Order: sequence, then structure tokens, then C-alpha cells
Amino acid sequence: MVEEFDVIVVGSGSGMIVASNAVESGLKVALVEKGPPLGGTCLNWGCIPSKMLIYPADVVTMIKEAEKIGIRAKIEKIDFQKIMHRMRHLISEENRGMALGVERDPNIKWFKNIGEFVSDYTMKVGDRKIRGEKIFIVSGARPFIPPIKGIDGVNYLTNETVLELEELPSSIIIIGGGYVGCEYGHFFAGMGSEVTIVELGPRLVPGEEPEISELLKKEMGKRMKILTNHQVVEVGEKNKVKTVVAKETTSGKVKELSAEALMVAVGRKPNSDLLKPEKTGVEVDSKGFIKVNDYLETTKKNIWAFGDAINKQMFRHAANYEAQVAWHNAFSDHKVPINLSATPHAVFTHPQIASVGLTEEQAKKEGRKILVGYYHFRETAKGSAMGNPEGFVKVIVEQSTGKILGGHIIGPFAPELIQEIVNAMAYGNGSYAPIIRAMHIHPAATETVKWAFGNLRTVDDDSI
Repeated sequence: MVEEFDVIVVGSGSGMIVASNAVESGLKVALVEKGPPLGGTCLNWGCIPSKMLIYPADVVTMIKEAEKIGIRAKIEKIDFQKIMHRMRHLISEENRGMALGVERDPNIKWFKNIGEFVSDYTMKVGDRKIRGEKIFIVSGARPFIPPIKGIDGVNYLTNETVLELEELPSSIIIIGGGYVGCEYGHFFAGMGSEVTIVELGPRLVPGEEPEISELLKKEMGKRMKILTNHQVVEVGEKNKVKTVVAKETTSGKVKELSAEALMVAVGRKPNSDLLKPEKTGVEVDSKGFIKVNDYLETTKKNIWAFGDAINKQMFRHAANYEAQVAWHNAFSDHKVPINLSATPHAVFTHPQIASVGLTEEQAKKEGRKILVGYYHFRETAKGSAMGNPEGFVKVIVEQSTGKILGGHIIGPFAPELIQEIVNAMAYGNGSYAPIIRAMHIHPAATETVKWAFGNLRTVDDDSI
């Protein structure tokens, strides 16, 4: 017997936006989510729990750096267990509330298992079959584990299992210098662990501007060991000590590292392989991500996909936006395309990073004639008051129109400061004029953004 539904939603992260909209519209909804936690990666293993851990590391770092402005403070104790328990308690409370809401709603049925497509618009979930007139695939992604020699014999951590720690490791090696690796490097260093980050590429957070990556390595390198251009070729474990063999890609020299803990943070793998989407006519790309067009339509009519499953912008705020677009396109005669050009992101390291839009290199590759502006925090009155923190704002503008193409910040309050640039990019003609003409509080960190736009130069101008 096949149970019929108006809407099937696969995944309970941003998929809950579609599920809620469908329930409010009086539709019969099936939610396919193994659980038990609802909320997807962001709530359970990603942005929310990680920031609950990172903020205490921010406080520790701030205290340690306070002496430069005349404050000599001492940290008596860091209660690692309390920090971890607080994070888990807050997440579990949120999970409990979501689960109760779903289970009490008569218009939505929660199928607590991994779903697998068996034919057109039909899924097998456990021992039951369900069919939906419209289906939304929001199946997310999971940690990618590279085929390193010996990895199967090592008790390593990922961004998911790290949240289960009860004791602080005295030392930790993190494989991967991207967003996750650098954020957790900051966390563990702040808690008191001896941290080593091993990155295959030539720089940390390789998607950021080169000068941002360079400054991040310099500042993080004061609190931990960072090895770029190193490939991990083998790992092992003996007497609970993890060993890593890393080969320098430029010279071929081999280093052997050891630590109490090992974390793997080298990227994400889509969960689509669990769904068998090809059995309902949904195509995936070479990496397994669901293929969609600009309207978030898959290759099968009446099936949409968004979020991490499509690998466009793997951030919760982007997925929330995509959820609204997918819902609109599924139930409206007038379809709208997604526009992710002003999608911001942040990296909660120390110093913090935030970016939106194109990098300078990307703008040049597109053949744009651009202006680039820089301004350092230390050049502002607020920066002086804060003890001249390292960091700057970099902006990229189209020369002929004044349209903002990109904004990149490293330094204090970066995730908050980027919003001024995002708002200007997203509305009107996207010009930087509102930022430069608007009155800014003096002294405040926002002046760094304003004067970056007030310091625009052509890219071949050595005065930059």
C-alpha cells in the first residue's frame, strides 16, 4: 500500500520552511527525516553549536589580548565540560520543541527513517511507501572523509562527533584549513589545547582573498602551528595517541606529527547517495549533488531541491532563502530565479572574516573593469581605541557603474560589518553611493567600511 501526500519534504533543516508553508496552506505533508533531532546540520552539528563553543574562545582571546589596552587579567579556570554541556542542553531544548510541534500537527506525518526513491515520485521509508504530488529534496550533506591510509583504524573527530567530547584533549591535529578546520582550531586553542592545522593547499580558507588568508595565518599562527602545502599521506593510532604523516607538496619532505586527538575537516559530501534519486528521474552531478536550474527545479517535473544538497551556497541563510524561492515556484504561475550574488558568509576565527560577492580575481576573470578600495581598522578612531587590531576592509566596485561586486573583511565585528555592504548590493542598483553618502557614527567600526569605499583606486595603481 502506498500512502499519498500533497507534499513530501526530505530533510528537516531549511526543508521545515516548506513543510510549515504547506501545512499552513492546508496540504497533507510527509516529512522524511531519520532524526531523532530535527533542524538539519545548522542546528545540530553546524553553525549553532559551533558558535556556542567558539564564543567562549573569543572571550578567552579577548582577555589574553587585553593587556595591550592597559588591562592585565587572569583566567583562573576554563570549565570545558560546562561549555560543552551548555551547548548540548540548548540544542536539545530546541530539538524537543521542534519535535513536539511536528508530532502534534495532524497535517504533517513524520517518517523517522532514511528515505529511498523506488519509482516516480515514490519513496520507501522503512517498511512503508509514500508518494507525493510535489517533492522537495533538502537532504543536506555530511562530512567527507578522504581515503587516507590508516584512517579506518583511527578514532578521529568530525564536526559532528566533536560535539560529544567530555574532556578537552591536551593536543589536537586538524586535517583541513577551511572554514570548519580554522574555526575549531580557534576553539581548541582558546580552550588550551596545543593545536596543529594541516592544509593541503598553499593557504588557509582558500576561497577568501589572498591577503585575508595571509593575515589569518599570521594571526592564528601566534596561537597554534599551521602547516600549509602539506598532504596527509597516512594516519595511525597507538595507545590512544594519534599520528599523522604529512608530506610537504613543494619539497617532498615528510613530517610525523602526534597528538591526543585528530579531527578531519576537509569538506562535505552530499547525502543524495542514500536517496537513490535516479530512480525518480532526478540527476546528480559528478560529485553527487542534485542538479537544479535557476528555479531550483530538478531534472524531474514537480521535484525541487535546495540547500547543501545542491552545493550552490552551503550556508543556512542561503538555504532559507532558497526554500522560499522553491516554495513560490512550486505553487505560483510566475516563477522567479534564485539570485545568490549577494550571499554573505562569515568565518568565526580570530580575527573574524566575512565576505560577500566576487573576489578581485573572480571579477578580473569575468573581464570587469574594477576599482578596489582598502581601509585598515587601525586607521580609524575606533581602531585606535581598541588597541589597533589587525584587519581591514577590502571592496571591489565596477568602475563604470559604481555597482558593488564584492566586499571582504577581516577583523573585529566582521560578520556584523559585512551587512552594510550586503544591503547596498541587494537593493536598488547595487551602488556603493548610499554607503559613502550616509552618515556614520563617529567613532565606530562602521567607518572602516565607509572609508574603504572612499579609498577606491584602479587595480594597477601601486598606491593601493
